[in-house]
Order: sequence, then structure tokens, then C-alpha cells
Amino acid sequence: MPARDRLSAAFVKSAPAGKHCDGQGLWLIKRENGGAQWVLRMTIHGRRREMGLGGYPSVTLAQARRRADDWRSVAERGDDPVKERQKQAREAARADPTLRTVALEAFEARKAELKGDGKAGRWFSPLELHVLPKLGRVPVEDIDQRDIRDTLAPLWHTKADTARKALNRLGIVLKHAAALGLDVDLQATEKAKALLGKSRHEAQNIPAMAWAEVPAFYATLTEQTVTQLAMRLLILTGVRSGPLRTLRLEQIDGDIWTIPAKAMKGRKGATSDFRVPLSSEALAVIDLASPFARNGFLFANSRGTVLSDMTLSQHMKRMKLEARPHGFRSSLRDWLAETTDAPHEVAETMLGHATGGAVVRAYRRTDFLEQRRVLLERWADHVTGGAGIVVKLVGAAK
Repeated sequence: MPARDRLSAAFVKSAPAGKHCDGQGLWLIKRENGGAQWVLRMTIHGRRREMGLGGYPSVTLAQARRRADDWRSVAERGDDPVKERQKQAREAARADPTLRTVALEAFEARKAELKGDGKAGRWFSPLELHVLPKLGRVPVEDIDQRDIRDTLAPLWHTKADTARKALNRLGIVLKHAAALGLDVDLQATEKAKALLGKSRHEAQNIPAMAWAEVPAFYATLTEQTVTQLAMRLLILTGVRSGPLRTLRLEQIDGDIWTIPAKAMKGRKGATSDFRVPLSSEALAVIDLASPFARNGFLFANSRGTVLSDMTLSQHMKRMKLEARPHGFRSSLRDWLAETTDAPHEVAETMLGHATGGAVVRAYRRTDFLEQRRVLLERWADHVTGGAGIVVKLVGAAK
């Protein structure tokens, strides 16, 4: 019999990204973003089967081992654990076929696909806040487009994005109910959308700080805390908060930060990693933040996992500012447009945007790294109030 109980609770808590075997088919899959999932691998009737046992740390090592033992027992008697669990889920849904029960089951089934196993609550919250209070106790088989319309109508023209997310999640829940064998109307959400009509809500841009005001705000970030250091690097690089919060030490090589392609947003058609040249000020911030690094993350929270996406926003709210962290990308873009003659392609690449059509991108072999290096050094000089060295961009920006 293969060895078992290879992992320890201490190792699991600080395990690096990768796959770690506890023995007898039980694996801990640790993702780069800090999330982790327990997976049990078995061979049933000559077929390899794999089933998730829950996310860590909500499921501890001891709990994962007990669950693994339970499902191994099912396999030993000749049954397929995956199908058995599906059968149990169907029976549970039939026993209490309310929308809330099925929605929670659908959320549990999707956790492994969500960032941090959905702990931030962003996937489930549109349902929890806007759908389940009215429809949670209704049998899922009874829900039709009129129920959905009446539930989301108050949001449809005022909080369109929230309503859209709630409608999307509800559609997923109905598909999950159908997979459980329940008789639901899979077209109910589309029908409800038709009944609701076109939203009159106009999207609002994320509030941004004027580029001329950024130095004064940057000067307030004097504390050597994870939050303030992360805010400083966010401003200096112009990246989105996602790649910044999940920045791992191995992504930095000298004065280049390489963001994995999968972590980038807004680069439709781009499959390559994105290189960010680091200014002298940015490197100094990274040096200050390095002692706080935990589990490979430069900006980790007190539990050693990825910094929450609300942390930076809350800091600006506490300062009574209307602007939000994402808005610093607009600050940088406006500064480029108003104070430099950086070509459009270079300026857009500064923000990680893919420019040109697929054919143009296929033939373009440059990411304008050196031009961006000069511009980001000048941007750092601006946000630090002129404390840096002004560098001229030859042939691209003055």
C-alpha cells in the first residue's frame, strides 16, 4: 500500500505553489494566487477519477484525510465516488429543492475555479444580496422569467452591472439544477432579460486623480506598511491591482517585473507575458516591501495570502478621496498624453493594452521596453515631486 500522511499541517500552511502528495491519491494543489484545493485521485473500473474535497484552509489536512478515507471506502465496495457524490447531491436537492439550497450547491461546485476559492464572496454576493432574499425559499423548479424580472427590476436601471451579474449567476444555478436532474426552465434568465428591456443605466468611469495631484498624494504614503508600499508601486508602474497584489518574488529579475500572461487583463489576443520596467523609485519600494514578503508574495496579508482587492480602495476612502486605485492608470495615461510625445502604441503598452489588429501584433516583435523604461523613470520623477533624475526619451518623448 502506498505511503500516506506524508504532509504536515505546518507544511500545508506554508506550501509553495504546486502539487503536493499526502499519499494514497490525496493531493494538495496550491495555486500561485494563494488558493489551494484538496483533490483525491483514484482508479475506478480501470478509469482514473479525480474529485475535489474542498479548499484549504476551510478544509484542514485532518478533514481532507477523513473525507479521502470515506470516498476510498466507497471505491473499495465497487462504486464510483464521483457518481455517488452526484447522486447524494441530487437527493439533497430533491429533499430541499429551494433556490437557496441549489445555489449554495452550485457555488460549492465552482469554488475551485474562483480566485481564493471564492472567499471574497464576489461570485455569490449578487445572489445573496439581491436574489435569495426574495426567491431563496422558492422551489427552483417553480422559478420562471416573471419571478426573475420582478426580483431584478429595481436594479436593472440603477445598478445595471450588479443586476447583470445576478442574472448571470442565476443562469449558472439553473444549469446546475438541471444537471442534478431537476425540471427547471433553462431559458428563464434570457426570457427575464427580454422582459426587463434595455437598461437605461449609463456606466460610470472609475474616479481618477488628476496627474498633477498625484505627487501630493504620493507624499502622504510615508509609512512602511504593506498597504502603503503596495499603493506606491501601483502608482509607479501603472499596472492593475490584480497583478500587483499577486506579485511573486520570482517574477522580479533585476529591474524587470514579468507578469504572467494569464494574470493580464485587457490584452485580447495577447498570449505572451508582460514585462514592466522598474524605475529606481519602484526598486526602492520593492526593497522596503521585501521584509514583509510571505509565502512568495511581496504584498501578503497577515495570513500570508494575497492582499485583498479592497485594501487599497479602503485606504483611499479613509482619506476621504473620491479617486480609486484603478484610476491611477488614467492619471498615468493623461500625463503621457499631456506632457510627453510618446507614440500611441508606446503609451497604450505602458498600460498593458494590446494595440493594433491580430495581423499587426503578429508582425510586431517589440514591447517598447526601453522607451517605457525611460517614461516610467520620468513618471517616477513626477510623482516623487522631482526627487528623481529626469531622463529624456530619444526619438519618442521629450
